[in-house]
This record gives sequence, structure tokens and C-alpha cells, in this order.
Amino acid sequence: MKKTILITGGAGFIGSHLVRLMVNKYPDYKILNLDTLTYAGNLENLRDIEGRPNYTFIKGDITDGAEMLRIFREHRPEGVIHLAAESHVDRSISDPLAFIRTNVIGTVNLLNAARELWKDNWEGKRFYHISTDEVYGSLGTTGYFTEETSYDPRSPYSASKASSDHMVRAWHHTYNLPVVISNCSNNYGPNQFPEKLIPLAINNIRHNKLIPVYGKGENVRDWLYVEDHANAIDLIFHQGKNGETYNIGGNNEWTNIDLIRKLCQVMDKALNRKPGESEKLITFVKDRAGHDKRYAIDSSKLMNELGWRPSLQFEQGLEKTVKWYLDNEEWLNSVITGEYANYYAQQYDNR
Repeated sequence: MKKTILITGGAGFIGSHLVRLMVNKYPDYKILNLDTLTYAGNLENLRDIEGRPNYTFIKGDITDGAEMLRIFREHRPEGVIHLAAESHVDRSISDPLAFIRTNVIGTVNLLNAARELWKDNWEGKRFYHISTDEVYGSLGTTGYFTEETSYDPRSPYSASKASSDHMVRAWHHTYNLPVVISNCSNNYGPNQFPEKLIPLAINNIRHNKLIPVYGKGENVRDWLYVEDHANAIDLIFHQGKNGETYNIGGNNEWTNIDLIRKLCQVMDKALNRKPGESEKLITFVKDRAGHDKRYAIDSSKLMNELGWRPSLQFEQGLEKTVKWYLDNEEWLNSVITGEYANYYAQQYDNR
């Protein structure tokens, strides 16, 4: 194989789309998918490529530093694309230590393992850390996050990601580790765990259950289709400059309530319901603690320097997303009931 790439969190939502892209696009790369298979990691997401000769799944926990060193020494990756993370804000509010362990300590374990493996030869090596726009805090009604925006995290989740970003930069400046970082806006698309807003709403509408919306639904987010994000990661990994940060956004700002209303329209059409039928399910709930008002990303650096562009407008991406979930009810039901967890045991435990 020409190159060995280790992708952490490759059974998760964004990770599985990236693993599939890399396996299909680079048959001469050996793609290692490292995932501990928590509730959000699902190997069924990758059934279509699991038999490929350039793909290997490794079950491992990034919070185990000794295990990471062993895996790096055994497989000797030349590149790391680090997506493994706890990522749900509500969960971080109820259990912040889990986010510190995975997002901060786990990242440091990977940095140390890469440094140990590559210390005698940095040539052709790269540690790529994927982060979030939430590290920048909250915007007012105008302006955008750029790569120069000061960090101002407001939740345990965003604080843990900000910490991991700082660690990656510290290993670059202190140990000369070749790194790149990207900060992305909210992702949506197929295979997303239904604790997140769009798949949660799709599932609730499907079953005529209430759709919870925080506060008055006035919080604004920039939405990025997951396959566009995977393409950006591929581009940054291969062409980005060491030590640089790149922001990735969809240029699709929506208030939560407008997004849900649009989703209701798409669902009514897909389910042959009367227009406005699904909107009756919207219910406003107590706002999340420390809920940031607005996120919006300026992706001009990525566009101008590397030529990346999002391929879909939000309405197109939303229609594709709805169609996928409705066409894959078995997947959604499996995730909701936890049955997907049996797939690892069936496919891997007896090997």
C-alpha cells in the first residue's frame, strides 16, 4: 500500500462518510478505522466497504494511552485523521468528565503516539484534528467566525474541543509535529445518530410525536452536508499547510424554528400528508443552559487557498437526508432500540 491512514471515530456519523470516501477514492491507501463503538459508533454504516482489501477495522479506546501506542507501533500509520469525540452538548452538561476524558486526554494520547512513532522522520506525516465552530463561542446578528476569531467556548463540550485544539497546536510548536486543524459548522445527512436535531425531528414526525424546540427556536446555525464535509477533510489532509487551521461551513444559516418548519414541509410531501400537518407537532421547551445564539462560518480561506466549495444548497441536502431516513427505517429503528450494537459481536467477535 502507498500510505497507511488511521481514522479515529470512523464508525460514527462524519467518520463513516470519510472512511467510505477514502476507501473508495484511494485503493492504494490502507485505511484503518479506529473506533471504540460507543452508542454513536455503528459499523452497519460501513457494511458496503467492510470487505475491501484496503480497509481494516480496529476496536480501541483513545483514552487508553498504552493501547494507542501499541496500535501505532503495530500498524505504523503515516497519517492520522482524528474525528473521535464526544459531541452532544446536552450530554456534556450532564456528564462533563466524559468529554474531558475523550476529547482532551484521548487527543493527547494520539498526539503522543504519533510523536513517538514519527520522531525520527516527519517527512510525509500528518496529524489532522477535526474540531467544531462552537469553540469560538456565540455571534450576534452579524459577523462570521474566521480562523483568527478568539476562542470563547460556552459549554463543557465546546470547552473540551477548544482544549484539544490547543493541545494539537502545542504539540506542533513544541515538538514540530506536522498538524492541521479544521473547525466545522453543524453537519447533517445520512447515518446521524437521532439525538441530533434533524434526525430526531425526522423520527418524531414519522411517528407523529412532538418535536421539541429549545426556547423560541431563534438560535441560528450554519448547516453543512456531511459528504461536503468529508470532501473538505480529504482536500485539507492532502493539500493543507502544516500548522494551519481551516474553517468549513455550508453557508446555510437557519434559525432552528425555520429549519424545523422547512423540515415539516419536506416530510409532509414525502409522507403524503396535508401541508402544515407536521407543523402541529412543534412544541417549545425550556432553553438549554448556556445556549449559544448564533454560529456562522467564513470558509473563504478554504475556498480561496484549496478550491473547496459545498456541493448542495440546504433545501437539496435536506430532501436527500429525509429520503435516506425514510428509505432506511430499519437502520433508524436499530439505532433507536440499540440493536445495532449486536452487529460488532456478530461480525467481529468470532474472528
